[in-house]
Amino acid sequence: MNYTLHQLQIFLKISEKESITKASEELHLTQPAVSIQLKNFQDQFPIPLTEVIGRKLYITDFGKEIAIAAQKIVDEVNQISYKTKAYQGHLSGVLKISVVSTGKYIIPYFLSDFMKQHEGVDLVLDVTNKQQVINSLEKNNVDFSLVSVLPKHLQIEKTKLMENQLYLVGNTSEKFTNKKYQKSIFSELPLIYREPGSGTRHTMETYIDKNDLPVRKKMELTSNEAVKQAVIAGLGYSIMPLIGIRNDLEAGRLQIIPVQGFPIKSIWNLIWLKNKKFSLVAEAFLKYVEEQKDEIIKDKFNLFNP
Repeated sequence: MNYTLHQLQIFLKISEKESITKASEELHLTQPAVSIQLKNFQDQFPIPLTEVIGRKLYITDFGKEIAIAAQKIVDEVNQISYKTKAYQGHLSGVLKISVVSTGKYIIPYFLSDFMKQHEGVDLVLDVTNKQQVINSLEKNNVDFSLVSVLPKHLQIEKTKLMENQLYLVGNTSEKFTNKKYQKSIFSELPLIYREPGSGTRHTMETYIDKNDLPVRKKMELTSNEAVKQAVIAGLGYSIMPLIGIRNDLEAGRLQIIPVQGFPIKSIWNLIWLKNKKFSLVAEAFLKYVEEQKDEIIKDKFNLFNP
């Protein structure tokens, strides 16, 4: 067999995404290039690696076994690179972090300088909903997770990153002239929710239940960006983290509706499993965050006050 490391990496991405289109996007390759490499890789096996049913690509059972073996090969090759850099005195390895979707607005600022300082470190950053973030942490698939709602069923340790503020927001087509509205305003405004499992939705529902608010649920959407665009389009209102809407407030696409008891406040925490044995990379990143977080917050997040 004469398969290449490049073919293994492409097949792994196709296996992960179950889509040539999505794999090509993530690999920054054209679809024809990915298809050709998949065909060349397939030609070396007498058993199909993939099958297409309708217009959907599936990985066969044999293909899944090959993907597992391919991952081990790629990991071993990466280890050679990391060990070489380590012998040269460079910090090297993989840093794995899972982040709830709204956390994508803050985690890059805590990673940027660290990654620049340590070019031998590779980053795997998974941005998804709260449930998937906790699942990856529970399975010990990541070093850290970034959440605003702490899991109750796991033994964890944490370091506080920064405060998370949530406001009631709408587009700018309607004027809200009162200095402060009563909570009863919720009975008049159709609300757009995040999907079940979202940390933002959990915080939103906890506040609504605690205050026994009458609400009009308009719809639910599966990402913070989708909710934001729906609010901008005038489909309803929502309770959203300030960190994700700063640019839209400054540009006049959204407005904060001043309501008694707002903002709702929670804390962004970087968490990890209790008694976890850190790699040198994970240990260095945690040390960096704890030493630099105050300066990062002051420099990157104190420029906007609603």
